[in-house]
Amino acid sequence: MISIDLSGKTAVVTGGGQGLGKATAGRLIEAGSNVAITYFRDPDGKNRSVAESTATELGEQAFAVEGDVRNRDSVAKMFEVVSGQFGSLDIVVNNAAILRDRSIKKMEDGEWDAVIETNLSGVFHVCKEAAGRLSDGGRIVNMASISGFVGFFGQANYSAAKAGVVGLTKVLSKELARRQITVNAVAPGVALTEMGKSIPEEARLEMLKQIPLGRFGEPEEIANAILFLCSPLADYITGHTIHVNGGWIG
Repeated sequence: MISIDLSGKTAVVTGGGQGLGKATAGRLIEAGSNVAITYFRDPDGKNRSVAESTATELGEQAFAVEGDVRNRDSVAKMFEVVSGQFGSLDIVVNNAAILRDRSIKKMEDGEWDAVIETNLSGVFHVCKEAAGRLSDGGRIVNMASISGFVGFFGQANYSAAKAGVVGLTKVLSKELARRQITVNAVAPGVALTEMGKSIPEEARLEMLKQIPLGRFGEPEEIANAILFLCSPLADYITGHTIHVNGGWIG
């Protein structure tokens, strides 16, 4: 019987309080890893509350830590807290992302900037800071998206950011290979998370017609692919993007 054992490992999942991040944190903990769930401070404290609630739900191997991926100093402080809590860093999952959908004609500069800043520059900041802290043989898994390959209407900012994540992943896989650190991406289709459910129903129905398996993905199904890439089973896989979309593309 083949099992995945990440006992003694420490993982950071950005934006891990809900959706795909929460599912990923859960899978990593089931495999034995400690997991830091990051959040950024918002005015009403909702993000912190969600992250701490998820950490409590997942048990003593999880804890919530503030870390705004848009701010390099905040990211550095986040990793320092994680090191103080667990003493090592073995896995980084770049999951934090936002949506600001609008056609290019109507898109405001601020909507473009916000998505690029979080979904692309945020991944860069986390990877840059993590690179020198990761244990040899560590793992980075970046969350890409089918949108970075298909280019959905109204997602110029999101599609551009996620396509950029794929390119960044390829470069990092080469730069960190000397230390046997693998860098891969996972590109989900539409999963039934809070973000997925925010897509208008009419648009979702059209998407569903293009999925050979005839259904949207569950968060845990995306998390399974991430867990695989974080495991010893994926030691010789780096620089790749795994499509998890029910056969939509790939």
